[in-house]
Amino acid sequence: MSSQDLPNGLNIKDVRGSVAVIMVPLPAQGHLNQLLQLAHLVSSYGVPVHYVGSASHNRQAKLRSHVPPSSAPSDIRFHDFPIPPIPSPVPSPSSPHKFPSHLQPAFDAALSLRSPVASLVQSLSSGSRRVVVVYDSLMASVVQDAASVPNAEIYEFKAISAFTLCGFAWERIGMAPPPEVEVDIAELISSKGFPSIQDSFTDEFSKFRASQKECKKSNSGFIHNTCRVVEGRFVDLYASAMANGTATKHWALGPFNPIKVPEKRSRRSAHWCMEWLDKQTPSSVIYVSFGTTTALSDEQIREIAMGLERSGQKFIWVLREADKTDIFGGGGEARKIELPQGFEETAAARDLGVVVRDWAPQLEILGHPATGGFLSHCGWNSCMESISMGVPILAWPMHSDQPRNAVLITRVLKIGLIVKDWMSQDDVVKSSIIEGAVKALMATEEGEEARKRAAKLGAAVRGSMDEGGVSRAELDSFIAHIAR
Repeated sequence: MSSQDLPNGLNIKDVRGSVAVIMVPLPAQGHLNQLLQLAHLVSSYGVPVHYVGSASHNRQAKLRSHVPPSSAPSDIRFHDFPIPPIPSPVPSPSSPHKFPSHLQPAFDAALSLRSPVASLVQSLSSGSRRVVVVYDSLMASVVQDAASVPNAEIYEFKAISAFTLCGFAWERIGMAPPPEVEVDIAELISSKGFPSIQDSFTDEFSKFRASQKECKKSNSGFIHNTCRVVEGRFVDLYASAMANGTATKHWALGPFNPIKVPEKRSRRSAHWCMEWLDKQTPSSVIYVSFGTTTALSDEQIREIAMGLERSGQKFIWVLREADKTDIFGGGGEARKIELPQGFEETAAARDLGVVVRDWAPQLEILGHPATGGFLSHCGWNSCMESISMGVPILAWPMHSDQPRNAVLITRVLKIGLIVKDWMSQDDVVKSSIIEGAVKALMATEEGEEARKRAAKLGAAVRGSMDEGGVSRAELDSFIAHIAR
């Protein structure tokens, strides 16, 4: 990724030793992962990066990293800072709210990072021409003291899609989409079928979110894990909505995730499911995963199992409990997820599919030629990974930004189909609906058209990271800006 010659006449040698970058993620998998991936991109230019968090969350980020150790630069330093003891309750599938409220204690405890982060900024500022602090938008209070350091700059990282950000922004300020937005797109963004901002989260998280907004100082810019090939117009619309008479820069640096999946002989993962995939025909397998924060009821799991079996389509199903605040221990005993009797044995005997009950190499699965679809909760990490690998999505949103992401995927980009709409979020989706949706994506002309569009978009996104590509140019621009 590194380039010897940067814009504005800068050389990569000008960057080394003059700039230090600090990454401050929210302690949830989808947020830890994105900023660690960005850390690798930035450090590939020779910029030293400091990644901060608790020892447990830093360990989690490293353990689940998609970046192969052989390609990982040596100038990312992890700072394990102490946080107060936190409970680690088992996620409840019977919770009235799909939002992962069981992670709230980790979010609250992470606010204690303010003092050690302030000390780190001060320490680095004495030996660097500029200290650049990149913080998750939900960690504003942790980095607020950096605003008083003369040679420090603060950049806000937005972990969700620009399309969703537009919807949230226009709702918050009570503004209709601007007239240059086509009527059909404007209606989608501001659709009454979406949850309001308040209904998207628990009351406790909404208060946490508001408290972070109050702590935001003047940002030097905004960073998005998206690509202008995918969301360029929405990045610009969001920038316009947030301008308030200023010209704050917005960089679309995505995709953050690696875009080249290792060949069979050089895979990082030795996961057994990859060997099963190797035996399948191209675009014949649907990958099923609902991310790290979704706790499905036993009844819903049974319906999914029956729907997959009756569809007759080959599948890889990642079936694991949602993350606890500490994935390495603590809390109550994890639920043993039961499938219908004989389901796994029958699927294996018919070579119909496999069930993965541990951590799966998602990016490698999506990048495998045999994978032809992704049944997903539409978390933004998963969306960007699927888009960059050219795989269409069967959308089943659960909470937060996911309903709007699902609309972006299925109705704006048209690279997927919907399983259920948000308005029926409390209903158990029956096996007949799941069966029909899987067949529609994997075995109909409509699904094939979505697959062709996804493949075309994926190629464009991967090309955007090549020399001369739009995302590569944005990344070069960002590095040149912080090294100016």
